Amino acid sequence: MAMSPKEYQAYAKDKEPPRSILGNCLKAFLIGGFICVIGQVITELFVHLMDMSREDASNPTVAVLIFISVVLTSLGVYDKLAQFAGAGSAVPVTGFANSMCSAALEHRSEGLVLGVGGNMFKLAGSVIVFGTVAAFFVGIVHLILGTGGQ
Repeated sequence: MAMSPKEYQAYAKDKEPPRSILGNCLKAFLIGGFICVIGQVITELFVHLMDMSREDASNPTVAVLIFISVVLTSLGVYDKLAQFAGAGSAVPVTGFANSMCSAALEHRSEGLVLGVGGNMFKLAGSVIVFGTVAAFFVGIVHLILGTGGQ
């Protein structure tokens, strides 16, 4: 039995499980917040154990979060977390690290240059490009409004 596209859409819509927007938002908020709490704990450890200023502790904190994300992605744990948390795990820097690491792992059988190097930025590349373009335009607006550097 052949279905028309409209019939198929109606059939697919009936079979689709209901989505709880409030539940998804709550999970994203809680998991994203938990990732931020972990980052804050790491920052506090750098500040108190290594006698760093908060400003100096920010870069190593990001590096540790990226390292944790890459390890969890390599073990297959981060993907399960992302499936549960949605945007809560995708928005922090850990989600960016996960996207690059998972692409690298997926294409490692094709070699280091063409596999890992050529495919690692396919997903994350658009984030880098549009982030750079947005930063450029924000800088131009900042310059035009005359608040540059103050």
